[in-house]
Amino acid sequence: MTRRMGNDDRYESLPVEPVAGLSDLADAVASLRTRDEAQRFLRDLCTLPELEALSHRWQTALLLEQGLPYVEIAERVPTSTATVTRVAQWLRHGTGGYGIALDRARGKRSRTS
Repeated sequence: MTRRMGNDDRYESLPVEPVAGLSDLADAVASLRTRDEAQRFLRDLCTLPELEALSHRWQTALLLEQGLPYVEIAERVPTSTATVTRVAQWLRHGTGGYGIALDRARGKRSRTS
């Protein structure tokens, strides 16, 4: 489904569009040490609808990785099939961010199982 090759280096050559302030935001996110810190930062940074939209996209990526049909994902999350399609496009043809996070989430799930 995605362009996974075995380690995080596989995504380094994929370009990330320049967005003013994105590097500073990424640094802030990378500085967070715990889930609680990340949740607090995201809650302060985003409105509740923005957090819900981000959470839905992440849930969608997790279900896409499991191979569920788009309509089923849209019903389970809940979200639109347009959002499912958009997440699937970024998962396949984006800069690799979803792939890195999914790989790490999968590794964490396998260690706690």
